Amino acid sequence: MTTLTASDHVVVVGAGFAGWRFVEALRRDGFAGTITLIGDEPHAPYDRPPLSKNVLVGKWGLDKTTLATPEHLERNDVTLRLGVAATGLDVAATTVHLADGTSVQGTWVIIATGTRARHLGYSADHELHTIRSRDDLERLEAALGELADGSTIAVIGGGFIGAEAATALRTRGFEPIVLEVAARPLLGVLGPEVSLWLEGLAAQAGIELRTSQRIVDVKFFEGQYVVSFEDDVDLLARAVIVGAGAIPNVEWLATSGLEIDNGVVVDENLLASGRVAAIGDVARFSWRNVFGSEQVRIEHWQVSNDHAAHLAKALVTGEAPSALLIPYFWSDQYGKKIQMLGHPRGTDRAEIVSGSVEEGKWLALYSRDGVVSGAVSLSQPRALMLSKVLLEERTSLEDALARAPWQA
Repeated sequence: MTTLTASDHVVVVGAGFAGWRFVEALRRDGFAGTITLIGDEPHAPYDRPPLSKNVLVGKWGLDKTTLATPEHLERNDVTLRLGVAATGLDVAATTVHLADGTSVQGTWVIIATGTRARHLGYSADHELHTIRSRDDLERLEAALGELADGSTIAVIGGGFIGAEAATALRTRGFEPIVLEVAARPLLGVLGPEVSLWLEGLAAQAGIELRTSQRIVDVKFFEGQYVVSFEDDVDLLARAVIVGAGAIPNVEWLATSGLEIDNGVVVDENLLASGRVAAIGDVARFSWRNVFGSEQVRIEHWQVSNDHAAHLAKALVTGEAPSALLIPYFWSDQYGKKIQMLGHPRGTDRAEIVSGSVEEGKWLALYSRDGVVSGAVSLSQPRALMLSKVLLEERTSLEDALARAPWQA
């Protein structure tokens, strides 16, 4: 990989977490050239996970999510182009075209445009709330401020965002009702065993969870929302929040010639083509793990952070990372903390190795063909992190049980 010099101009498209962390990493590793950071939102780069984990519950103000404070911006010597979306990319000329008719040409382009909240096309789609951006939270807070205590709020989607939102709403005195299309929340993400172990958390937190929900439409009528189902029994709510997953922001690259397949396809070095790379949620990358290598797109805060650090070091020093990237995520929901290491498949077997469902805290290992593929815990953060060594090299489940690093 060609390394950067002081004469290079790096253009980063996407002023979210991944883009900003990459800017910081470039400067930390010694890059002295020009950096331009482009973002379609008017806000300086900020952290998104706290929006549902800290801001909505009332622990943080929105300003506390800011990553790029004026001091940070000055220290990292970066030119900002905020509030203007990228509309095209000329790969050969490493030039980004913007919605205001201008263009930014660099010697490298880093794509970090992330994802956006998925919309479901209901009749009241424009009146429904998502939790993806600062503007989303400001709009939701304004709506909640007009509601009485105890108001019913429908939360469509029982995944991480939906559960975190419901938890925050319950804490604030509202009555959230979580509507999940699957037989159990997180079934497709965490697999059948783990989703079963987590099934009772909502009820324990005093939150109503309805599964196998087939929603036909959501309409706004006379000051309230009407959620209609296949069984013709409507649910009336004063607000509706949708947490139905995310879509990678790749439309602006339609004529770029880059390979787009559930994200921007990149190689093991995060390169999409020549002097164009992609990192974070938008990147579909070649992930090396104990089973070999596979093409994945992972929407984790930690993966974005690792991508930024790895690519910056490679561009500045020419050193590619040798250690395996081990995905990690966490979710605070229903008064509990769920954490996971690795990227196991839904078909991998899960087995509790410490604690129990009855105790309300446990650690479980995933395995595939007798080899550890991941670890997940409920309110057992130390045990989970001690188990990371099991994913740093190929480890049989038998050996993992004998070593039991979580007991240290």
